[in-house]
Amino acid sequence: MLFVEFRFFWFFLAVFAVYWTMRENRARKIWLLVCSYIFYAAWNWKFVFLLMASSALDYFVGMMLARTEKQAARRGWLILSLTANLGTIAFFKYYNFFVESADVFLRWLGLPASIHTLNIIIPVGVSFYTFHSMSYTIDVYRGRMRPVRSLLDVCAFIGFFPQMVAGPIVRAVLFLPQLATARRFENVDVRGALVLFMGGFVKKACVADAVAPVCDRYFAAPEHFTAGSAWVGTLFYAIQIYCDFSGYTDMAIACARLLGYELTINFNFPYFASDIADFWHRWHISLSTWLRDYLYIPLGGNRGPRWFIYRNIMITMLLGGLWHGGAWTFVIWGGLHGLALVVHREWRRLRDAMPSLRWIGGQLAWLLTIYWVCVAWIFFRAGTLDRALVATRSFVLFHNPGPENIGSWMLLVVLALGVVHWMNFRGWFSEWWRRGPAPAFAAGYGCAAAVVLLFVPPHYAPFIYFQF
Repeated sequence: MLFVEFRFFWFFLAVFAVYWTMRENRARKIWLLVCSYIFYAAWNWKFVFLLMASSALDYFVGMMLARTEKQAARRGWLILSLTANLGTIAFFKYYNFFVESADVFLRWLGLPASIHTLNIIIPVGVSFYTFHSMSYTIDVYRGRMRPVRSLLDVCAFIGFFPQMVAGPIVRAVLFLPQLATARRFENVDVRGALVLFMGGFVKKACVADAVAPVCDRYFAAPEHFTAGSAWVGTLFYAIQIYCDFSGYTDMAIACARLLGYELTINFNFPYFASDIADFWHRWHISLSTWLRDYLYIPLGGNRGPRWFIYRNIMITMLLGGLWHGGAWTFVIWGGLHGLALVVHREWRRLRDAMPSLRWIGGQLAWLLTIYWVCVAWIFFRAGTLDRALVATRSFVLFHNPGPENIGSWMLLVVLALGVVHWMNFRGWFSEWWRRGPAPAFAAGYGCAAAVVLLFVPPHYAPFIYFQF
């Protein structure tokens, strides 16, 4: 069930109407949990039991962590939680990847191998809801929050449908306290939530889905296209993945707000980042901060010699790339960002030591950041390493591997969308819709929705991050 499908609007209308007619907080949470499982079952009802098992296990681990103060026992319970959650991800997402990689390696060594892969269906959102779940047990273990005695609350947190399948990755310490008391409708920013949902809908249905056919055409066979087409295809994909993912996040946050809950902000105009570090402060914020707090800092973070810090950065980014899927292209994508972060740190160190270099920055730093991000997007999207190398050579070296041309005029579309995005970044569209009476807002919102629907493609495309 996609947020841009009409059946979702009917689903959410039913959830919203029944939820706010209930007075008792426990009844509301039961209703949300049932609806969340129905929402997830719309893809594959069998995996609802996997979601339930994950929730029950981490609830049990949290309770056991509260019952013992022995460090060895506490560590054992945490390891159980991490093993179960990471093992689930490893099996469904990486079993075939590891098997195939082992087969290639053994053949390279000249050792015959008889290896079999499995026809595994990846549960939608498994990487997201397991990270939600792990944040609970890790924070209980660290003493940052007390274990929740209500299984209903833990299940409602992990299974909350707006953020369950594609984020944002919500921390237990931020969301579980919201379940403790009944939400009040008078505290809901209805206008803000509706406008945010509309903005996310436009990003996904009118922009991401509109440029997707061009991206699909180019990356299906980049060897057939010119260098100009490589630029069009790559820049269009940069637009597609941002509008697709941030559009989903906007709609998820809006749905949660209409029910009285706040989710984590996930995007903050990443393509206007001043450098690669700033990019990761703005892109997929819930994942980057999760990796920072639960992986990078435990590895040692910024403590120790430079090589040790850079090792931590590379490990974090390589695993962050692998988190997106079982393919070497994702690992390379993470490695490229890790390398950029290391180079950026070295550059800052050099610039601080030589004040004469401080003038270098500004627009040049922004252009270099966007260029590198786009090069990395090629590996993220290409699907195979061979296609990624062809597209990268064409994009970077302006090599023309084939005669087909998508049309360089489409770069004007990139420019136009960039101008609109910049206007939004500068706040040109903010808050004006709050002025005026409610009937005027409702009428204007209805007219805007009618206009938007005129530009929606006839077929909905799944959200890109559903596969992660």
